[in-house]
Amino acid sequence: MSNSERYIKQFVAYLKIEKGLADNSIFAYQRDVQKLSSFCENEGKDIIDLKYVDLNQFVGLLYDLGLNPRSQARIISGIKQFYSFLILDDIIKVDPSESLELPKLGRKLPEVLTIEEIDSLINTIDLSKPEGHRNKAILETLYSCGLRVSELINLKFSDLFFDEGYIRVIGKGNKQRLVPSSPSVVKTINFYKTSTRNHMNITKGSENIVFLNRRGSQLTREMIFTIIKNLSKELGLTKKVSPHTFRHSFATHLLEGGANLRAIQEMLGHESITTTEIYTHLDQGYLKDAILSFHPRNMK
Repeated sequence: MSNSERYIKQFVAYLKIEKGLADNSIFAYQRDVQKLSSFCENEGKDIIDLKYVDLNQFVGLLYDLGLNPRSQARIISGIKQFYSFLILDDIIKVDPSESLELPKLGRKLPEVLTIEEIDSLINTIDLSKPEGHRNKAILETLYSCGLRVSELINLKFSDLFFDEGYIRVIGKGNKQRLVPSSPSVVKTINFYKTSTRNHMNITKGSENIVFLNRRGSQLTREMIFTIIKNLSKELGLTKKVSPHTFRHSFATHLLEGGANLRAIQEMLGHESITTTEIYTHLDQGYLKDAILSFHPRNMK
């Protein structure tokens, strides 16, 4: 048992015996501190040796992943409780979380859809229309791979390595990363290709582009926004939904499912990584296991 595991186990006992908290509350605290423990493991640090700057980095990562302020505040509160326990038990002398500030709850972050809302949006697509299977593949790819809209419209067939279980994404600054492809992405893209795309007149220069408009040319960012806006309106969703909503939902659902923070950060492309450096911190098996184990699309 590692130091972190031992201290978390002691913390859970403290919450149960001395604080008398309900099981649900204890589980929530334990889960939040385990997120910090996972962060420590990736940074090669011991949880009792963390400084304020380390905790601030962890909190910044929560924000980058798109967690809403209330979720961030809950996790920070759990961490503060944990370090208060370590002080009380004389395990540490200085509380590194003392100066951590809770996020302002008024700060607006993009909406996050529930799994049921995402399923409903996809099920709203009229598959009898020529663009139906394309739109279904678009939504599945946005959600299952966490792509930015610019990354989606520039996706090429030469970037699809379905036999190996990955797609290559060209992100900001022309930096590349590999993202595991879920079975739903493979299925919907392949079906769109065989049922619709193979029968289109494709304009010169767009032969390698995955998602095309009815004229056989590359889709625009605006068109992706319009597709999602129309589906949301048809479904009657009150949330403000955009392509980026699917990216935030991707990260949030992985995090809530227990995926490693570092793995999610890599898959979102938040760090400056090139093809040759992509596995400096994590090998491809670890990234693949993280998304295949914790993304809702792989649990059906």
